[in-house]
Amino acid sequence: MEKGTLIEFKVQGIPRLGVTDRPEGKKNWVVIDGNGQSHVLHPRQITYIVDNGSYQSSDIASFWAEAEPNIDPDSLEVAWEFLQEAGESTDPASLALLLFSEQTPSLCYAAYCLLNGDKVFFKRKGDHYEPRSVKQVDEVRHQQAREAARKLEWEGFLTRSRQKLEALSPDTENAEALENDHRWEKPDRPRLDLLERYATLGEDCSQKVAAQEILTALEYGTDAENAFQLLVDLGLWSPHENLALRRSQIPVYIPDEINAMVQQRIDNPPPDADTDRLDLTHLKVYTIDDESTREIDDGLSLETLPDGRPRIWVHIADPTRWLLPGDDIDLEARRRCTTVYLPTGMIPMFPEALATGPMSLRQGELCCALSFGIVLSEAGAVEDYTIRASCIKPTYRLTYEDVDEMLELGLTAETELNAIADWAKQRRQWRKSQGAISINMPESSIKVINEEITIDVLENSQSRQTVAEMMILTGEVAARYGEANALAIPFRSQPEPELPSDNELLQLPTGWVRDSAIRRCMPRSEMGINPARHATLGLDYYSQVTSPIRRYTDLLAHFQLKAHLRGESLPFSPEEMTELTQGVSTAAYEAVTVERQTKRYWALEFLRRQGKQSWSAMLLRWLREHESLGLVMIEDLGLELAMRFDSNPTLGARFDIRVVHANPRQDFIRLELVTDAIVANEAVA
Repeated sequence: MEKGTLIEFKVQGIPRLGVTDRPEGKKNWVVIDGNGQSHVLHPRQITYIVDNGSYQSSDIASFWAEAEPNIDPDSLEVAWEFLQEAGESTDPASLALLLFSEQTPSLCYAAYCLLNGDKVFFKRKGDHYEPRSVKQVDEVRHQQAREAARKLEWEGFLTRSRQKLEALSPDTENAEALENDHRWEKPDRPRLDLLERYATLGEDCSQKVAAQEILTALEYGTDAENAFQLLVDLGLWSPHENLALRRSQIPVYIPDEINAMVQQRIDNPPPDADTDRLDLTHLKVYTIDDESTREIDDGLSLETLPDGRPRIWVHIADPTRWLLPGDDIDLEARRRCTTVYLPTGMIPMFPEALATGPMSLRQGELCCALSFGIVLSEAGAVEDYTIRASCIKPTYRLTYEDVDEMLELGLTAETELNAIADWAKQRRQWRKSQGAISINMPESSIKVINEEITIDVLENSQSRQTVAEMMILTGEVAARYGEANALAIPFRSQPEPELPSDNELLQLPTGWVRDSAIRRCMPRSEMGINPARHATLGLDYYSQVTSPIRRYTDLLAHFQLKAHLRGESLPFSPEEMTELTQGVSTAAYEAVTVERQTKRYWALEFLRRQGKQSWSAMLLRWLREHESLGLVMIEDLGLELAMRFDSNPTLGARFDIRVVHANPRQDFIRLELVTDAIVANEAVA
């Protein structure tokens, strides 16, 4: 190059024209652009050299004015068609001649601009440009169209998101109208799903970079908490969105095709496989549940036999009347494994229309049941039993509170109920004589309705004890039948715990502290097709069969028991039953985990809302005594929480505490003593 050469170079990726002024060192040149600004360039930074002529920087504007009108990308397609058919490559000078019939420096530069800016028709090879094939051009155009569509969708998504954020801002008037004006479109859903995955999984989200791109574009921070807040601000999530549920594999919604199938089955019931159901409609049947319970799956009766002995009847709902092993409704229930009970509502195992409809034991209606008739010895042991598919007609739909009141009044008109309660007490004593372990810790019920939280402590009342004992009794009878007939049904067992010594227990205050110490030693129960002892219940055999609408393992037991009672082959082999119970147990454990995490979230939220209110609490046990970290029970709420102390009070000590800080989303709470005085606790009976 010489002084006065017109060149193109790039500054921050943008092309500019300049005129060489003087060398700078061995290789570099000082170049003056059209604004009179100088640049020191290495030859590698020069992208085009205008042949012929000596220029001044003042000539750049006129040179560009001559070239710019000819830089029309549409003209390039005409040249490509010609060159592609001829199979010839080109360069800026040749293209200028082809397009403009001249090769002036400005027209050659215009041709260069066309070729260099082209991404469709030509590809550069050295100093020449080869025309792409027709197929290649079509593919490039297709890719460009897709990219343009993606860009349009992206910009549309950002626009709608900003409009939503504005519409839902607390400062926006007539937000509802604005919200309706800016509805999401179908292409938005994948991006919203991506945000939801990132907010749910955090650093474990495989697409977090793409989610962070959205957050950055909408001027939010890039961590998972910001994704959560964006979804709340967009009105897609509640501030109390259940992340534990979202992280689980629990299916929340029942497919439309299953709901349609359920309705067909209700409208056209299948033939009843149990054609010889025992008619027990003459018996008085009590169903006892919480007031909010809608899946009524058990009822109690008492019958006097001809020899004068009383026979207890426990009637269990018979969902197998409405489905067959392996049909679509059964497989959907198997996929769910259990009804999930959350403070905000339940996620049913069966579609609600079926579970709360014909499957339930509804008052005053003719219902199918699997009934267990049991005769007990005076001590409370099972003396005789029968299991029959039956028809019943529930007489009373009672709550636990109703039954407690009736038992307290000792109503002579309800002698059956009083007798059942007395037998339940006898059974409890009998199981205790068999080694049953009794643990009486408070249990709280948390309900959330329209984000209003209520926490009630469930009293271990006589009505609840009565129902619990009758369900345990039924489980023992079902397991006895299964063991006696070598049936592959889900047996539940529990190894013997290694309890503290009598001396160690005597050193602990009676009541919650002692029960907490015992509970800590209890091993997890196990499930398998071979009967084994259940230590806590004090039973040699036990199988859960009393909640077939809510627990799939109970339903499996019903399938097997009923088939055997009819004299048919069992629907599931031992190998199939083993595989099913293992899979269902894993899913049920996940459901229990979600229930616990959700309950804890709302418990912490309740305490957060109460501010500095003081609560009466008791120290149950030390979690890490050397760190003064203990487990306390908030008595009025039945909640157990970890608390760090400045000193080490004695186990069973009572004191007042308050919440210093609570963050339910981060699962964090810090408690402190209201005063330094700790009142020694009297023994809890």
